[in-house]
Amino acid sequence: MTHDVRRSGSPAGAHVDADAERAVAGRGAKGPDELRQQIERTRHELGDTVEELAGKMDVKGRAKARADDLRDRAGAMTVQMRSSAAHAGQAGLRHRKPVIIAGAVVAAAVGAVMVRRHHC
Repeated sequence: MTHDVRRSGSPAGAHVDADAERAVAGRGAKGPDELRQQIERTRHELGDTVEELAGKMDVKGRAKARADDLRDRAGAMTVQMRSSAAHAGQAGLRHRKPVIIAGAVVAAAVGAVMVRRHHC
């Protein structure tokens, strides 16, 4: 991007973006109504820009929004975990007999290991 350091009628040392100036000159207003529309559009864009910058500077507001987002995500994860736990509980009820048998086998194995260690 090229910058002209001075321009006639501008303060000494003022930087002017030559590309931006050419773009503005190319879309110049053809009449007073069009000029008013351009001014209104520019005001609207400037207002949006100022509002966006103010939002970025609002650290407290951004932190609160982030905390709210994290709280919502944690709530959703809690619901998901409860649903998974309920599903697992239902699956355990359906397969109760194999679970009891497996538990008994594990208990017998642990008991046998403990008896061997105790006798040694």
